Amino acid sequence: MKKEEISKFISLILRHKPEVIGISIDEHGWANVDDLIAGVSKTMPLSVEELEDIVKTDNKNRYCFNEDHTLIRANQGHSIPVDVELKKTEPPENLYHGSGKKNEESIDEQGLVPKSRLYVHLSQDVETALSVGRRHGTPIVYKVNSGDMYRAGIEFFLSVNGVWLTKEVPVKYLEKMGTPF
Repeated sequence: MKKEEISKFISLILRHKPEVIGISIDEHGWANVDDLIAGVSKTMPLSVEELEDIVKTDNKNRYCFNEDHTLIRANQGHSIPVDVELKKTEPPENLYHGSGKKNEESIDEQGLVPKSRLYVHLSQDVETALSVGRRHGTPIVYKVNSGDMYRAGIEFFLSVNGVWLTKEVPVKYLEKMGTPF
């Protein structure tokens, strides 16, 4: 199995479906490392060293260990109700959201909503948003007036891997940047 396939499977487990391998996740998103390895290994071989390597080299910094590496969790992107202990943080004046052109009409009507996730994910720069958008087909990028949102009392959180999170972004705070990328 390729490391990327194992990482995606771990992401599915830790963010959405721990029951697939019969493990539990606590209210803060932590899973026991030994249980995770045993559960994943039923489908694809996984050692402690391989798990450590996946966490250390993941280009999106999706996962983290606790101090003694006995627990692991996904940093954000959960569809299951967990509190990953995010700190409320004042955002920069503008953030960005990348999506697929196929979602443009819905975003223009409803704003940004988390759909199956707990939060809307925002990027600090256009390039990252564009990269995210490409995963959904022809990309489209929206500029989010996060400064005004924050001053209006809307909360923002910054995950440990640099992704900005908020519960939703109303249409009035969005500016379509289009697709001339």
